[in-house]
Amino acid sequence: MRPDQLELVTTLSRPSLTPDGRHAVVAASRPSFATDGYTGQLWLVDTAGAQPPRRLTRGRGDTAPQFSPDGTCIAFLRRDAKDRPQLAIVDARGGEPRLVTDAPLGVGQFAWSPDGRRLALTARIPDPGRYGSLDGVDAAHEDPRRITGNKFQMNGLGYIEDKRQGVFVLDVPPVDDEPWLEPAGRAAQAAASGGAGGGAPSGPPDPLRLGGTKGLPVARRLTPADRDASDPCFSPDGDWVLFAAALHEGADTDLRSMVHRVAVTGGEPELVAGAPDGRFSYSHPVFSRDGATLFLQGGDLGEDGRDFVARNVGLFALDAVALGTGRAPEPRLLTDLDAHDHGESVPSPFGPDGVLSVAAVRGAGVLFAVTPDAAPRVALRGELVVTGAAEAGGTVVVTHTDPTTPGEVGVVTDGVLTRLTDFAAPLRAGVRTAPQVEFTTPSADGYPVHGWVYLPEGEGPHPVLLNIHGGPYAQYGWGWFDEAQAYAAAGYAVVQCNPRGSASYGRAHGLAIRHAMGTVDMADVLAFLDGAVAAFPQLDGARVGIMGGSYGGYLTAWTIAHDHRWAGAIVERGYLDPVNFVGTSDIGWFFSEAYTGSDAERIAAQSPMAHVGAVRTPTLVIHSEQDLRCPLEQAQRYFAALRRGGVEAEMLVFPGENHELSRSGSPWHRRQRFEAILHWWGRHLG
Repeated sequence: MRPDQLELVTTLSRPSLTPDGRHAVVAASRPSFATDGYTGQLWLVDTAGAQPPRRLTRGRGDTAPQFSPDGTCIAFLRRDAKDRPQLAIVDARGGEPRLVTDAPLGVGQFAWSPDGRRLALTARIPDPGRYGSLDGVDAAHEDPRRITGNKFQMNGLGYIEDKRQGVFVLDVPPVDDEPWLEPAGRAAQAAASGGAGGGAPSGPPDPLRLGGTKGLPVARRLTPADRDASDPCFSPDGDWVLFAAALHEGADTDLRSMVHRVAVTGGEPELVAGAPDGRFSYSHPVFSRDGATLFLQGGDLGEDGRDFVARNVGLFALDAVALGTGRAPEPRLLTDLDAHDHGESVPSPFGPDGVLSVAAVRGAGVLFAVTPDAAPRVALRGELVVTGAAEAGGTVVVTHTDPTTPGEVGVVTDGVLTRLTDFAAPLRAGVRTAPQVEFTTPSADGYPVHGWVYLPEGEGPHPVLLNIHGGPYAQYGWGWFDEAQAYAAAGYAVVQCNPRGSASYGRAHGLAIRHAMGTVDMADVLAFLDGAVAAFPQLDGARVGIMGGSYGGYLTAWTIAHDHRWAGAIVERGYLDPVNFVGTSDIGWFFSEAYTGSDAERIAAQSPMAHVGAVRTPTLVIHSEQDLRCPLEQAQRYFAALRRGGVEAEMLVFPGENHELSRSGSPWHRRQRFEAILHWWGRHLG
């Protein structure tokens, strides 16, 4: 894949099914150079495969569709004129969608009530005078912010205490109502003076409600205005909305989340699962169809509520009859927290009493069927990553990615996947997909290191790129990977593995680098490179570069200070100085101490910044101006140190982008990033 072919990459949302399971709806999205944004529409898919998929909407950015419980209506998110995602509804047979929100900062998650009469949604509401809510006051002239805690910013969002996310509920209007008409002439004059007409709202947004003007329904806030809430879910009777939030005292100093419920008519939230001093954090509630079981995602955070290193997400269950008894019973763990991470996708109802859940296992996304009283059962496993799943009427449908496609819809029958779409056809027509060859080799101490090799066209020998993933508790896998394909198309063999510290190989694998970063993880990636060069004659071991982002940027910077074989290096959005990370990163208040410890000498022994003087490799440093996860100062100080040490170094800084540039940045920036990377390797590897 060339950089200018990025807009051929189509990815899919989670699927949603009609009650009879005969039709699925997904959103298909792709980068667009024409708009320098992402375009997407809804597609209707016949699960029997009798009819080809058809485009259902023609919006500029339609995402996240969900059928109503009776299958007659679809709710989804549509980008408005200000590029904000708003909640919309459309007749499932097609037609003109109707927007039902005008949230000042857009809508996030949403859920249908069981009777289809209501929708619960999340939205961030700015404090008065913030984020354009007061005419004539731009960001540079807002009032100062008083910071009193740890959780005041988040990568991709900026400051968060002045735009808390709440859960709202609204009554769903008829999809075929007469459209609202903008008042004009005498009607507009009357509306402006307070008469009839329903004009635009005046003054700052109300944190307790949305809508109520321009023909929009009123959405009432159900959660506290001074706390963030997420993951709305209706109870089976529709009388309650469940949500995840940290409402407890001391929430600013731990990572716990608990599940609460609140009546749809309003009132004080009631605790459903979790405890302020408990080990477990819970989120994403979903009821079984028979209403007997509440399933939750959860994880063990230790006694202090901050032990997140190599934390796997598991599935838990609560008997629904225990809700509303005045106590928060302990949920039952249904999955193996040491072996499998079920945080890859939100669980969805399956049959009368279970859910479908995706777990990360050795780089694959494996689909499990989980019921409250039996061991989890594998529903689909293979050289692929399931990204979403739904079941209705006995039909199981998934969205997935594999080495040949960024995203397709398929139906699963007795563990066999039958593909229903071919969204990758334009990509396949214009791009040679490099084969993704699985490979395992022993590390220096004999530990097996698992990963993949991507081979370009021709016999070689090809120059080699060692690519290191972020995280560190993340993984490379069986999904289609644009970065490896872009480098292979340019003639580079790509080797990438999941060293100790990575996810999807069990918790012990992930804990191996706690307070020991740059030890066995460096040994593993170097052993994988050496093993691949020895096993694949197409690889030129004399022409090798190293690169990585985030934790991959850390391990790249660390490795080039200790190993000098490299023709060049790229350190991107790196975690480079554990000391300065504290107080600047959105996660700095807990991340550095958890991974590198609190002893100054021990921290220095794991810090690329403390060892930068040993670097001799030509290095390109890439970073984004608005990165709050690994702030720009990490790159600036590292780059300056390289220059002071006489190392050939360049720095590329992207304006307006955050830590997610390579995955969801503007299409032109993503293209320019690829071009800069290939230009660097062209200079240093040929």
